[in-house]
Amino acid sequence: MRMSSGDTVSETQFAQLADGLEDSLSGSASSSEDTDQSDDDAVSALVRKAKRLNTIRAGGDEDDDTANRNVPNTPVAWFHAPPATQLGVYKVIFPSSLISYRGEDTGQRYLEELRHMQKGGGEEGRKWALFMVASGHFAGAIVRVSRPEGEEEDGGLTKKGKPKKPKLDTEVLKHKTFHRYTTRRKQGGSQSANDNSKSKAVSAGAMLRRYGEQALRDDIRSLLTDWADELYDCERIFIRASVSNRRIFLDYEGAVLEKGDDRLRTFPFPTRRPTQSELVRCLQELTRAKTSHLTEDALREQDEAYLASLPKPKPVPAPTPAQPQRKPEKPKLSPEELAQLEAQRELEDRWSRVFEMIAKGRLDALKSFLARGGDALGPSGVNAQAPEDIDDASKGETLLVYAVRKGQEDIVRWLLEDARADPTIDAYRSVNAPVADSFEDDDEASRRIAGGSRRTAYDFARTKGVRNVFRRCAAEHADWWDWLGTGEGGARVPSVLSKEMEEEREEKKKVRRKGLKEKIKEREAVQKEKEPAVIEPPKPEARKTPKESVDGPRKLGGPSSAGESVMGLTPEMRAKVERERRARAAEARMKTLGGGR
Repeated sequence: MRMSSGDTVSETQFAQLADGLEDSLSGSASSSEDTDQSDDDAVSALVRKAKRLNTIRAGGDEDDDTANRNVPNTPVAWFHAPPATQLGVYKVIFPSSLISYRGEDTGQRYLEELRHMQKGGGEEGRKWALFMVASGHFAGAIVRVSRPEGEEEDGGLTKKGKPKKPKLDTEVLKHKTFHRYTTRRKQGGSQSANDNSKSKAVSAGAMLRRYGEQALRDDIRSLLTDWADELYDCERIFIRASVSNRRIFLDYEGAVLEKGDDRLRTFPFPTRRPTQSELVRCLQELTRAKTSHLTEDALREQDEAYLASLPKPKPVPAPTPAQPQRKPEKPKLSPEELAQLEAQRELEDRWSRVFEMIAKGRLDALKSFLARGGDALGPSGVNAQAPEDIDDASKGETLLVYAVRKGQEDIVRWLLEDARADPTIDAYRSVNAPVADSFEDDDEASRRIAGGSRRTAYDFARTKGVRNVFRRCAAEHADWWDWLGTGEGGARVPSVLSKEMEEEREEKKKVRRKGLKEKIKEREAVQKEKEPAVIEPPKPEARKTPKESVDGPRKLGGPSSAGESVMGLTPEMRAKVERERRARAAEARMKTLGGGR
């Protein structure tokens, strides 16, 4: 065992220190300076303190055994040596049975176990195993924390007569570290955790991280298999890993470590990134005793402050017999109400089917459906309005209004002429859509509606074809309705459109087209007369130029031929020469045309 100062304590020295310790654990003692009163020593103070804590935590009597289990559990077991010295040792180095023990002789048992641990661990000494894994980093080591029994503590003398260096109690027998890419940079979290919380990523980085997790798991398990013999001799095995990473060491086929192994421990203090140096630091933290020097008064103040900080237990109310919760009963309907509800649902279904036929322009299906029953949609027949529970876009509309809104000319014509639908019904309250939304692309319809608050089926016509259907029907069946009326009972159709009017309009169109054709012909003839006659210029005779000898003198500017005149020039100069040649040819043609006139 080492002190926090780093000095080694021999077995004989430790026995002397242990004899001077009072059996006080996990806290301090409150004793009087009078040594004659034995009930005020450290052990008695510890017992009283434990009972007070039990009373506060359990809310029962001090002698209640069940309250002893509620003593606050700390990771360090503290021993008090008068007058003002405290020694602390981590509890995880002790057996599990002693850690969970809550008797009055707990301190004595801890002391006995410490003495036993100082005797060594057989021929090979005591061995511990330490493993850490986090964020793709792994570090593992098997260390010897005490020398084998019978090994000399003093090193003796060297050949030169100098004293040998004493062997260290702790020695690293095996160690291994490696790293795999398993987490996203600056975002944390493993790839498997991200896949479980969200949809599985398909990026290249995600695939690399999944491969890294699998490789890390395989590497660790392979290392455990290689170290199986050493792990079998280890007295304690410390593992620092998350819940998901802990499955790497346990719960797999052929696992070296079993899940219920009594040797498994966790580090009782915060740790950093898994490295070899971090394992050495954690080993020193576990094997070195903590020391403090507090007086009895300081310890007593700490106890009082700690007791004051504990929350007071809330009064537990007496349990009341649970009453069975009754589900709210649905209101029972009478047979008449059930029949009415069923009829309402059937009516809504019929209206939905009819509106679907109209929207798709299925006139034959609509005729067959309405022919089955005159009152299939209600007592008013084709003039009935859609029920309130129907779709908001068509609630309260008649078949004629809906067909007009959908622009179905054939269905509108059939409803007006064959089904005798009423075009004078005021549909102002039948449509929920605002005027601006319904006719934002039709200026004429907007002007018609803006003129008054009353609207009929004609006011919903957005196309000229649907409006002409109303006008033709008004001309052919003028005695059926007040087509041209704008007041109550009027259909608000602006004018009629008879066959004679349509024939007259077609005739006017034909005359207008014929006149336009004649004007176009006259304009073309006049333009043709004004154009001058084009006289082809005579072809110039090819002049024969004497061939010049290659060896003789040549004219300045090169040969006279067009093909040879541009030889040796840059592309820009060639283009300039070609433009000048074309300009001269154009001037020659203009002069020829002027002389011909």
